[in-house]
Amino acid sequence: MSTAAVIGGRADLATVLRLREQIAGMQRRRAEPETLPVPDALSSLFPDGGLRPGAAYALQPGATSLLLALLGASSREGSWCAVIGLPELSMEAAEGHGVALDRLALIPDPGDRWLQAASAAAEVFPLVAVRPPRRPAEGEAARLEARLRDRGGTLLTLGEWPGIEAALSFGEVEWHGIGRGHGLLSGRAVTITLTGRRTPRPRSVRVLLPGPSGHVEAIPSETIANEAARRPLLRAVGT
Repeated sequence: MSTAAVIGGRADLATVLRLREQIAGMQRRRAEPETLPVPDALSSLFPDGGLRPGAAYALQPGATSLLLALLGASSREGSWCAVIGLPELSMEAAEGHGVALDRLALIPDPGDRWLQAASAAAEVFPLVAVRPPRRPAEGEAARLEARLRDRGGTLLTLGEWPGIEAALSFGEVEWHGIGRGHGLLSGRAVTITLTGRRTPRPRSVRVLLPGPSGHVEAIPSETIANEAARRPLLRAVGT
């Protein structure tokens, strides 16, 4: 099984920069990079059908499964990804959501240098995910976003971030597969909503996250129409 690169947190951020030459030889960075892919079931949420280079997207705090689904789509298409500030992240869960572990670098505990870690990662990786311990100041966010635009990278944050392209949230969570008090869980249905600068009205999709495959999957329209009649369902709020 492939493994992710784990980079020491507080004192070893220079390792990120040392990866630049290696990655550059494997993946050419374009002056005008293409949109980063997202799972097909989520593409209708995004005006461009994917994640815009140079943009930041804020995910609902705790939405780790959604974060992994987005990382999975890009990494499977060959993009390197960095995840900062999630020491509890499970590699089994990441791989289950389709993340290519050989194109994933982890900075689990950057401590107070999390912004420096994100800025260094933006020099190297097309897709950077961070869980900020606090909302950054406008100037801090602006400097990182300038780095993203210069390098053609995209930022995903688990939590608030100023000046974002769009915010992603989910709700109406229902687990499928439970019969009358018994049965195996086969998937979790959620409604994912995007609100952003270029979406006058919020956009929503109903998907399985995860589906039986472990990945995000579309729900057939007839299933959505009949969903309210399918009882009992275990309702839950979670990630």
